[in-house]
Amino acid sequence: MTFVSDSATPSTRVATLAHATPRDRRGSWVPTGAMITTRIMELRKRRGLMAALIVVNVGIPAIFLLVRLIAHAVAPKSYGPAGGYDIFTSLVAGVMYVFGFIVAATLGCTAGSVDLTEGMFRHLVITGRSRLALYFARIPAGLAIIVPMLAVGFTIVCAVCVFAAPTKLYYQGVNVPPGLSLTGLESWAAQHPKEVVCGLPYNGPNGIPCFINQNGKIVTPPGTTGLNQISPATLKAVAVKIAKQNYPEYSKTFLYPSNMLMVKTGLWIELEATIGFIVGLGLASLMGQRTVPVILMIVLEIVLTPIFSRTAIHHLINVQRGLVGLATAHLEPSGLPRAFGGGGGGGPPPLVPESTTVAVCVIVAWLVGWTALGAWRMAKRDA
Repeated sequence: MTFVSDSATPSTRVATLAHATPRDRRGSWVPTGAMITTRIMELRKRRGLMAALIVVNVGIPAIFLLVRLIAHAVAPKSYGPAGGYDIFTSLVAGVMYVFGFIVAATLGCTAGSVDLTEGMFRHLVITGRSRLALYFARIPAGLAIIVPMLAVGFTIVCAVCVFAAPTKLYYQGVNVPPGLSLTGLESWAAQHPKEVVCGLPYNGPNGIPCFINQNGKIVTPPGTTGLNQISPATLKAVAVKIAKQNYPEYSKTFLYPSNMLMVKTGLWIELEATIGFIVGLGLASLMGQRTVPVILMIVLEIVLTPIFSRTAIHHLINVQRGLVGLATAHLEPSGLPRAFGGGGGGGPPPLVPESTTVAVCVIVAWLVGWTALGAWRMAKRDA
């Protein structure tokens, strides 16, 4: 307790009382730990949303890998190993990357509009808390939910793909030793010319009609020249040419993903989820609702980004480079198949050209821009 002498001057009394009174920090734009914790509890109480996040980020990869583990254990000759490099790249680039963005955007849209839809915004404003702090508290709260959840699913994928990887490398149906150099692959091809000539693809006439069936046996069609009637020197020469042509694709094939690839991939999909959450948060705060922003975010990820990432419009090329999905695709680790690859025998078309520096600037601009728009709309919204 502070006592003020009656003989003190008025200015001295005011200074003493001001020093004794606790400072009111409710007007600070920096959110407190209690505010962030409250926002986390608000989101976690939405059980339907939490269930959807768990199913997409953890459930789908886990169930898919569990089925493959059981199938391989029951019938190993009919079903290949559950893990491996191909399974890892397919799950990450085809499932976790796209759907991780969508569920993170859904969480962001919910966090940005929950106070308005439930009629709590007025009560929050009455407390005297800074509206900017109320908005900024949603960012660490949402990331505290989506980032660990995505990390759990990704860890399961990495564990199964490494510990349940195949022990032999089957490239184009041929059992090839993994990790060979170009010289090593050519030397191996010279020692196994029949498997290489009949199994590996070759963009050129080799004059040797044969193929490898599902049982791994070399088959020569009836009425054609048999392999035994071709000189060993000719077979070796053709096999070396085929091996040299297949080496660029073979060098990208491994038994299981490397540690560096898994680290880079994990950071990459976490970045994509973070972008989805923050952009969804700002868009929902700007529009004041959840449904339309969620639809717009899905259209952005599923429709617009694949189209504008692959089709260059010369008059709008700089606008395309400003698309955050294209910028994130340019940061994709080199060991993965290209994002939004699509189909086609000739492979997907290349991405619209963009430097890494420009891609990073675009991502930062989207994160800062949508955060500023969402915070501005909350600060100006009528209570």
